[in-house]
Amino acid sequence: MLVAAAVCPCPPLLVPEVAAGASAELDAARDACADALGVLAASRPDLLVVIGPAGQDRRGPHPQGARGSFAGFGVDLEVRLGADTPEGAAARPLPDSLAVGAWLLGRTGWNGAPVEGLGVGEPLEGERCAEAGRELARRADRVALLVMGDGSACRTLKAPGYLDERAEGFDADAARALGDADTEALLALDEDLAYVLKVSGRAPWQVLAGAAEGTGLGGRLLYEEAPYGVGYFVAAWS
Repeated sequence: MLVAAAVCPCPPLLVPEVAAGASAELDAARDACADALGVLAASRPDLLVVIGPAGQDRRGPHPQGARGSFAGFGVDLEVRLGADTPEGAAARPLPDSLAVGAWLLGRTGWNGAPVEGLGVGEPLEGERCAEAGRELARRADRVALLVMGDGSACRTLKAPGYLDERAEGFDADAARALGDADTEALLALDEDLAYVLKVSGRAPWQVLAGAAEGTGLGGRLLYEEAPYGVGYFVAAWS
């Protein structure tokens, strides 16, 4: 059963070594992520699963101990998903979103439950996302999720996806649903529009919605901004 969840953005810029001189611009987001992870720790889960968007070659499960790297961003920094294991050492590299999640866990000193990962394809249909979440919730008596994903990358003229006037409204609906732990509203997010607006979090959020069905969890929105023209949200469910 799902007992807690933290929702965090997944830009590698959250890692100060990657952001370099712009690191301070995301200090508030990092602090909010730390607060959200504190909610996960307080829930004392039997299993923590980190979920995030992934390219085709890195979708699916990633075992505890799987490694990720920020070498592609010019930084010699490696991270690991939870404790070191032989299975993890031999596993595929983590997608960037899960590498950021692993960095957040390492930064906050996670030493509780075992940690696994799940890379989700951004085009995955909403109902399949929800079913994946239901399966995760059945993995242990007390399951917690760290859900990585961004809102629209089309919030401003200088955004990665340029300006789309629909982006602000989409992100407002997503932020409201995440803050209210509204599973129905998350599952109702328009998949096609999310794709056009370059929303990387839609599928992971809908996995969360499936996992949380019937749990009665409440939510709090801890952070909502759009630096660099991309919607970033942090929320805690418990």
